[in-house]
Amino acid sequence: MFLVLFVAFLLLLALASAFGVTADSHDSADWKPSRGGFREPQTY
Repeated sequence: MFLVLFVAFLLLLALASAFGVTADSHDSADWKPSRGGFREPQTY
């Protein structure tokens, strides 16, 4: 039963990712500024 729930969870995550529902708040290793998971434009 656990395996079925785990696979269903992974499928749900895959579908969410495929439809762009997920967003990463940390863009890279140096954690550049982001807003809503999307990188902020650089202003110099």
